[in-house]
Amino acid sequence: MPEFSWRPANEATDADLEAVFESGGARKCRCQGLKVAGWIWRDTTQEERDAALVEQAGCGTEGPTSGLIGYVDGEPAGWVAVEPRENYPRIWARQKAWMRQDPELEGVWSVTCFVVRKGFRRQGLMYELAAATVEYGTQVGARVLEGYPTEQAPGKTVIWDEASVGLLQVFLDAGYEVEASPTLRRRVVRLQLGTAR
Repeated sequence: MPEFSWRPANEATDADLEAVFESGGARKCRCQGLKVAGWIWRDTTQEERDAALVEQAGCGTEGPTSGLIGYVDGEPAGWVAVEPRENYPRIWARQKAWMRQDPELEGVWSVTCFVVRKGFRRQGLMYELAAATVEYGTQVGARVLEGYPTEQAPGKTVIWDEASVGLLQVFLDAGYEVEASPTLRRRVVRLQLGTAR
């Protein structure tokens, strides 16, 4: 069986980060969809998104960082974005109120994006990454973990770009619970780690 491990991106290398993001839709977005104030494709260049991810990930520094890198047998294979909810300007700017429930709640960390490198997909890596957010959230003192996954329609195949926010079952298996169902397929999930004020 392949061995899965993970580390905060600031404890990884730029090369590991690039290996995960170099192919697929993540190559363009660079996990900036909720990080930039305006519309990502109109208001930023590819070079700006590339540089922003490197800066946010903080590889090779003492941190902070914006996510975790997952490894399969030591090979960088996946990414999950997880950091304090206030670090996502578009969560607060968007008109979708369901993305900013309980704005006064402190200690909320958002899990917003999953990337699985080509060649490592369909091996359950997203489940491993979701479980890693729980371990990491506990380590950094998060009080609540929050995600915004898609629930797969029965009998329907989810394309990879749709799954970038995570799939509901992935979060449920990691211990999250459904907090709200704002649309037919979108869910808000939470996992209580500590006492919120």
